[in-house]
Amino acid sequence: MSHRSSFTSSVDYYLEHLRAELGDRALPGYANSKNRHQRFTTNPTKVDAKASQTLIDSSIPADPAIEKLLAPYAEKVQALSLVIGALEGNLTKTGVGAGSLGHFVTDAILSEARKKSGKRIVLAITNAGGLRKNEIAAGELRASDIFELMPFENALITLDVTGVQLKKLLQIGTRDAQSGAKVEYRWNEQNRTEILNSKLLDANGNLQEINPETVYTIVTIDYLYKLNSGSYAVLQEGKNVTPLNITIRDAVTNYIKGETAAGRHIQSRIDNRYVQIGPGPKQETPPND
Repeated sequence: MSHRSSFTSSVDYYLEHLRAELGDRALPGYANSKNRHQRFTTNPTKVDAKASQTLIDSSIPADPAIEKLLAPYAEKVQALSLVIGALEGNLTKTGVGAGSLGHFVTDAILSEARKKSGKRIVLAITNAGGLRKNEIAAGELRASDIFELMPFENALITLDVTGVQLKKLLQIGTRDAQSGAKVEYRWNEQNRTEILNSKLLDANGNLQEINPETVYTIVTIDYLYKLNSGSYAVLQEGKNVTPLNITIRDAVTNYIKGETAAGRHIQSRIDNRYVQIGPGPKQETPPND
């Protein structure tokens, strides 16, 4: 049996089986189409096929109907290509605290939240998983870079927490990003990071003990507040939850524009907000041959 007749038989078998299971109405016109199919495969007709290429360029006139359809979106797409700042050094998400990328984002939202709320906010915190790019290359910063980094509509909120709750929050580990605290950690026997101590950093970089009875204002995203699970469940214990009516993406964009207007470039940097105590993670020993 040839490949063609084998294929045809298989198709007919499954169509007949389906019609038997579901009835004739399940495959309207099947009988006629089957006959036409059999006639085609039994008496094939040789045909010629031709192909041509058309160059798509400005010589082809625009279609007014298509332009009208795209008009509402064109302005938004064009806005994404705008240069909003300059970056010195690559921003990457590798390492503790989501790397220099996490440092940059939390520094930005802490600064913008303080401006927008007028409150003395001590800490900004967000999850590394919400940062959807692993790297932004040095050079021009475009609006599209920030949109790709944070494509979700997560909005900033402030809330008040006690010192006890703040300490719990800073136990999230070293994967996620924060700005405003110095966290000391070590690698434990399970090759996981373990938080040893945490203190707040003031505007001048001076360390401040976290007072268990003091109430502190922090900024984070509404997604983590609503999550209500894991280490972030402690956010539900906070008071005076206040939306800032701005997404994390827009806050970071505004920060970049503000730095640009002041004549400053965005810097890629790793500071001492995370400090490793003791040796690093254990290296796996390769098996003996």
